[in-house]
Amino acid sequence: MSNLIETSPSNPLAAIANRDLLAQLLSDKRSPHTRHAYAKDLKDFFGTIANSEPTPEMVTYFLQLERTDAVTLVLRYKAILMERGLKEATINRRLSAIKSLVKLARNAGKCNYTLEEVKGEKVQVYRDTAGISRELYRKVLAMPERDEFKGKRDYALLRLLWDNALRRGEVAKANIGDFDAEAKTLKIRGKGRGTAFEVIDLSLTTTEAIRDWLLARRELNQSAPLFISVDPVKKGHRITGAGIYWIVQQYCRAAGVSKQMSPHRIRHSSITAALDATNGNVRKVQKLSRHAQIDTLMVYDDNRSKDQLEISTLLADMV
Repeated sequence: MSNLIETSPSNPLAAIANRDLLAQLLSDKRSPHTRHAYAKDLKDFFGTIANSEPTPEMVTYFLQLERTDAVTLVLRYKAILMERGLKEATINRRLSAIKSLVKLARNAGKCNYTLEEVKGEKVQVYRDTAGISRELYRKVLAMPERDEFKGKRDYALLRLLWDNALRRGEVAKANIGDFDAEAKTLKIRGKGRGTAFEVIDLSLTTTEAIRDWLLARRELNQSAPLFISVDPVKKGHRITGAGIYWIVQQYCRAAGVSKQMSPHRIRHSSITAALDATNGNVRKVQKLSRHAQIDTLMVYDDNRSKDQLEISTLLADMV
């Protein structure tokens, strides 16, 4: 493929500044997965438009383009992505990486245009919010050997995932000092909230499960992880998201759950069960799920109540 832009000499000092700019863009992303995705997306962009790596010189040249040239270039790149048959979500993510670079450069006074004219593709997402029933999860909770060290940890962890619909990252990041047994609360670092804390209330059952685990730990350091690995290789280290995933899978299989389970499926199950228990009170359940947009929670309620199936059945019976 021929280059969509041709390079030209640029100010070497500007190149150095923009090398730092690209590094800053990636370092600002807290998630290693997001950093990797942005780096890959920008590499694809510059590789496609100029058959080049995102070198400081190439980044400088792109950021110094006239607005119409830059917009035309990115729109052409978007068209190429669509020609490749990529999914809308993938296209939007790659455009987002480019827009983030331009926005950061503009805020730093190193770019005079925006890419507001470049719109993403509309994505129709199907969300399978079905999890498992509370009766089946009760069997999962009965699996850990609660008189053993590992069992105490796993029971407390499984209770947190269900009772508070936590994400595995929120569980993994929690420290001992974040838990207040007397107040029955836990400080968590919620998704998309950076380093900000959010205090959630715990049920008495979950509070006692965590307290039982910590008594077995005999750990006094408040900055120590709330949950640690107990396997011989990584014993004492903070449990990872992958470790939590593995724990969930092992206990669900042992309890006879046929569905492929994950911490997020437990979250789905918990939210759905809460909607059932509150007769679909999405405002109240939003306090549990902590979704920023209530529309997200409505997907759970629609799937739970099977409204669409009910209407479709009514229509089918009419003819």
